[in-house]
Amino acid sequence: MDEKLKIKISIADRVYPLTVDLSQEEGLRSASKKIDVMIKQFEENYAVRDKQDVLAMCALQFASQSEQKQIDNAIDGNDTIERIKKINLLLDQYLNE
Repeated sequence: MDEKLKIKISIADRVYPLTVDLSQEEGLRSASKKIDVMIKQFEENYAVRDKQDVLAMCALQFASQSEQKQIDNAIDGNDTIERIKKINLLLDQYLNE
């Protein structure tokens, strides 16, 4: 069983106390840093004053990246399946000769 750890994560100048598995700590800290970097980029590049709007834009950015990865993986998976089918067909032809 994973050991539980109490940590504090800061996002958009707010601190969130969390109890997490030890194995999750590094990922959560890295994610919070990426969110803060993205917040700063949005604030510098767009006239956004409300943190809620900036956080919504960050959420959309991360969600769209995740969705695009799933789409890309599905496309790659379909290509792989088609290649395997062609190889199987060639093997069947070779073995039946």
